[in-house]
Amino acid sequence: MESIRQLYKIGYGPSSSHTMGPRNAAGMFLKRNAGAVRFEVVLYGALAATGKGHLTDKSILDVLSPAAPTEIEWQPDVFLPFHPNGMRFKAYSADGSVMDDVTLYSIGGGDVIRDGEERKTSESVYSMTTIAEILNWCDTTGHAFWEYVEQCEDSSVWDYLSEVWKVMKEAVERGIEAEGVLPGGLGVSRKAISYYVHSAGYNNSLKSRGLLYAYALAVSEENAAGGKIVTAPTCGSCGIVPAVLYHLHNSKNFSEKRILRALATAGLFGNVVKHNASVSGAEVGCQGEVGVACAMAAAAASQLFGGTPRQIEYSAEMGLEHHLGLTCDPVCGLVQIPCIERNAYAAARALDANLYSAFSDGRHSVSFDRIVEVMKQTGHDLPSLYKETAKGGLAVIK
Repeated sequence: MESIRQLYKIGYGPSSSHTMGPRNAAGMFLKRNAGAVRFEVVLYGALAATGKGHLTDKSILDVLSPAAPTEIEWQPDVFLPFHPNGMRFKAYSADGSVMDDVTLYSIGGGDVIRDGEERKTSESVYSMTTIAEILNWCDTTGHAFWEYVEQCEDSSVWDYLSEVWKVMKEAVERGIEAEGVLPGGLGVSRKAISYYVHSAGYNNSLKSRGLLYAYALAVSEENAAGGKIVTAPTCGSCGIVPAVLYHLHNSKNFSEKRILRALATAGLFGNVVKHNASVSGAEVGCQGEVGVACAMAAAAASQLFGGTPRQIEYSAEMGLEHHLGLTCDPVCGLVQIPCIERNAYAAARALDANLYSAFSDGRHSVSFDRIVEVMKQTGHDLPSLYKETAKGGLAVIK
């Protein structure tokens, strides 16, 4: 299982699979073909169906066009067998011949692989790849989940997580101050500032919930506007973990050191899902994005509030379990409706999962690993209409 650096990626929205991935793919292709005089790019399946709304073409053109004229072709009805997010890049020389022709896939979280390659991690740093194994290690040694991260990663991981936390905080604070209509044509107004201001009129729990909503909306709206965010585990679900941690950091005075440890724990749970199933909405639906982010945030919150490893596992399990079957059907392919609201709801659900597990002894019937297996199977069983294609569900209601 790879480093959590591969889960928490700093970049620009609105989609890890539809903007960060294609941008990375274009960069890889340009590096191989710096002398080309013309490029052609064909986008397939889910990438083509919702790419315009996700700024896929812009992310590719921003990389290739400065080097040579670039033409993009859209093939939304052609699904390549390996993955729904397929791209074919061609480079041409001055005499008109093809210099290079490669098919790449954006598999979620900004990651890209070539056609014919097996999914592989850049480097395996974790020997245990299920929560059951890691939980047993915690029980045996008395250590916490974050200590397993510390044991497996190199010492610079804390510096990296510190930068991740910095970007998350900045996204919340930018989003809280921003106003106006989000790009894309749906006429969606930013709501974070309204929720933030209105929360001041309430007391105690209602104020707390209003602030949590505001923070999640702030980051999600920044993402929708193409702002700088952290995949947690994806761009489409990037508001949930920051909202929970920012809220608890401010309201409960948790130190930055404890926040970074909570980020490590959240990343470990997200990494297990990514390794054993998927966090790609095109592959398993929104359960793999918002559901996994909710599980990560629930685990982080449970740790911050002193949960035992078993309570943390239970909290994460509930966060994912109660998003099983959630489809990914954004209106017009934009990461706005229903994506932004889902981030706010899931942030609240993460804190509810933490509270529920805190009242228990952590024992429960269905393990986190089992939920991951079910999520993977459910995602494969979902029709492609409900996995980022913008051809079914909410996507056809305008």
